[in-house]
Amino acid sequence: MQRAFQLQDNSLDFSVYVITEPLPDRSPLDIATAAFTGGAGVVQYRHKGASTRELFFHAGRLAALAREQERALIVNDRVDIALAVRADGVHLGPDDLPVSAARRILGPTVIIGASVGTVEEAIEAEAEGASYLGVGCIYGTASKPDAGDPVGPERIAEIRAAVALPIVAIGGVTRERIREVLAAGADGVAVVSAVTRAANMKTATRELIRQVRATGRSR
Repeated sequence: MQRAFQLQDNSLDFSVYVITEPLPDRSPLDIATAAFTGGAGVVQYRHKGASTRELFFHAGRLAALAREQERALIVNDRVDIALAVRADGVHLGPDDLPVSAARRILGPTVIIGASVGTVEEAIEAEAEGASYLGVGCIYGTASKPDAGDPVGPERIAEIRAAVALPIVAIGGVTRERIREVLAAGADGVAVVSAVTRAANMKTATRELIRQVRATGRSR
């Protein structure tokens, strides 16, 4: 499984992590292209209602784009799709394959993200071999109805004190809230509608990058 990024290198930039969503007028490739050219280091391909064949088709195109741009593609939920398209990694939620099982399948160097909402979940994910944590839902979000109740930026601080993994804050994170979540200990922000539904997705991504850099964080 050839990848652009591995756990042991320092080239993976979590500062702005863009997650795709199914939209009638914007394909996953449109979103990823705008995000990467706007400066995002990571794009996650997420489409809960898609068939396996559709996931494979779009993930394959996004993986090729990520390799060309020297950025990272993460596939949501599906370890098999990530393997099939040679993605950089997979992101797992509480109802997906356990991190430990995914690590056995994918090997020691593939990126595995885990969604967590508590300190206990974060410690468990780190022990099982997660590469980074998606912490949330921080403020509440309409783009993921099953995200649960908001935990607030204080949860980031609690998890930061308990684990050494990179933390990406997710759930209602807007440009105005970036400083707060980074100050709490996040290494970056994950966004959906802040990019995917912007009039100009590339410009929106660039503005998020600018806000992150204004806090003094570059990675």
